[in-house]
Amino acid sequence: MPELHLRARRSSERATDFVRRLPVGVEPIADGVHARVWAPDRQRVVLQLEGDHPGAVPLEPDGRGYFAAWLPGVGAGARYRFRLDDDPTPYPDPASRFQPEGPHGASQVVDATRFGWTDDDWRGLDPDAQIAYELHIGTFTPDGTWAAAAAKLPLLAELGVTAVEVMPVAAFPGRFGWGYDGVDLFAPTQLYGTPDDFRGFVDAAHHHGLGVVLDVVYNHLGPDGNYLRQYANAYFTHAHTTEWGDAINFDGSDAEPVREFFVSNARYWIEEFHLDGLRLDATQSIFDESPTHILAEVADAVRDAGRRAARSTWVAAENEPQHAWLARPRSAGGAGLDALWNDDFHHAALVALTGRDEAYFSDFRGSAREFVAAAKHGFLFQGQRFLWQKKPRGTPALDLPPTAFVHFLENHDQVANSVRGERLAQLSSPGRVRALTALLLLGPQTPLLFQGQEFGASAPFLYFADHEGELARLVRRGRADFLSQFPSIAAPDVRAALADPGDPATFTRCRLDWSERDARRPTLALHRDLITLRRGDRALRGPLDAAVLDEHAFVLRYFGGDDGDRLLCVNLGGPLHFRPLPEPLLAPPVCARWREAWSSEDTEYGGRGAASPDAGQEGWGLAGESAVLLVSEPADRGDRRA
Repeated sequence: MPELHLRARRSSERATDFVRRLPVGVEPIADGVHARVWAPDRQRVVLQLEGDHPGAVPLEPDGRGYFAAWLPGVGAGARYRFRLDDDPTPYPDPASRFQPEGPHGASQVVDATRFGWTDDDWRGLDPDAQIAYELHIGTFTPDGTWAAAAAKLPLLAELGVTAVEVMPVAAFPGRFGWGYDGVDLFAPTQLYGTPDDFRGFVDAAHHHGLGVVLDVVYNHLGPDGNYLRQYANAYFTHAHTTEWGDAINFDGSDAEPVREFFVSNARYWIEEFHLDGLRLDATQSIFDESPTHILAEVADAVRDAGRRAARSTWVAAENEPQHAWLARPRSAGGAGLDALWNDDFHHAALVALTGRDEAYFSDFRGSAREFVAAAKHGFLFQGQRFLWQKKPRGTPALDLPPTAFVHFLENHDQVANSVRGERLAQLSSPGRVRALTALLLLGPQTPLLFQGQEFGASAPFLYFADHEGELARLVRRGRADFLSQFPSIAAPDVRAALADPGDPATFTRCRLDWSERDARRPTLALHRDLITLRRGDRALRGPLDAAVLDEHAFVLRYFGGDDGDRLLCVNLGGPLHFRPLPEPLLAPPVCARWREAWSSEDTEYGGRGAASPDAGQEGWGLAGESAVLLVSEPADRGDRRA
């Protein structure tokens, strides 16, 4: 996006040139601030200063719906709001950089250049080598602040993850929330600290070799504290609708300033917070029939901001209909995103782990065939009919690389979409969880862990949102209605037992108990060792084939060339003994034999002992509910064959 050059008059005799960082908002300059806001529905806009030095400064219209003014003598920390025409209510800045008192309060001027970064040597993220870790700042630690989360970063670095994916932080109303109802997209919520506290978190992450990716919501704004309509009805459109109401106007009349607003927001996080990328929420609800889709522009903005800082970036998206074009390069007609979340893998895994096959899980069996297909092709539904939705789901994605799919066993949505928000460690057998954790972390797709998963956290993750009055009642009822798609939850007595999203106790129950990390060392060791294997074994990045052994067992074969082959055997059922087994992927390379390199049944992980396949002349065996990684090595002279 081109830089915006403006001329602001100091007096009738003198003018000064300067360059804005972003098109809208209030930005410090050498001896004051410059304010610019898009308000095409208004005739007059006045900036009202508050606090120790109150005052009112009219902004000048430019004839294109923008109003601007230079305010000498005003600096960082000043608080302000805008008055619009004759409306007696002052409103916060739509592009406020901070809302110290929340979305309904005054905006505050922030000088992003004052922060002392120490990450000049950080080069960003390799999109093909990510191990992501999703967290919610408010529940990640008991304190729920950026500073407290930063203190835990050495533990994540020790675990071996490469990128921290932070759930949305744009300012939202109330004392707690998931963040998906944000209303001030440029203002990190005051609940977790100041904007510089956020920068400090990112700087610390880079110091520990961790990237930071922010979850952003460009498909809707929250229902409380959203003042964009006061400035311009054109921010929204009736041409498209979402489950949250009117869609953002990315392709209708007066859409260009709206597009600029959101594209600038994407660039802002990379430039002013040194973030390493974005995760785009619910992109199926972002509608755009323009020649260049807004998501492509967002990706371009992220890439450009990263290149200017000599850093590589990573952009992933949630897209329930599984539109593969989003992850194709721009040169191939795609949006240029790096990865898409793969719900199909999660749904198959959850059915395999829990037997729960209700609602949107009903088209999955948790079978070996599904895991083989996911390992080889990513999405399981690439245009076939999805019975639950009574329509086809997905589009062909066979051309996408494995790393274009983000796989997970837990995330914020899927853990919370249950009665008690329980983790898989409480819902399934330890053996099955260990085996599928091996598939997650050694499989070819991009793995994602959810906070506390690495040590089997007992804290639930429930839906929580702090609203008042009628809105609180509607949110409570809406959450119960959503969960009622699961027949096991639809019964009146179960609905009555669901946690109230607005109860502070619901929020506090979700905070991680970090003392469990030391108490559950076997689970931590499992995750740490698997991540070490993934990052250190080059053969695991080689070409892959896979085969079904029976309904619950399968193998992945990595062809590692000079590094030798790898064979990951996963059995989610009972003990297996095959005599014979006519599956060529089980045969070792010429003049080689298989050797066990890792087993989920190692006693260090809480297992029952070695689970190495019995690969003798009489057949092949696999222990029940286990996974084992075999490496090929030269056979003894007497065992060699042509």
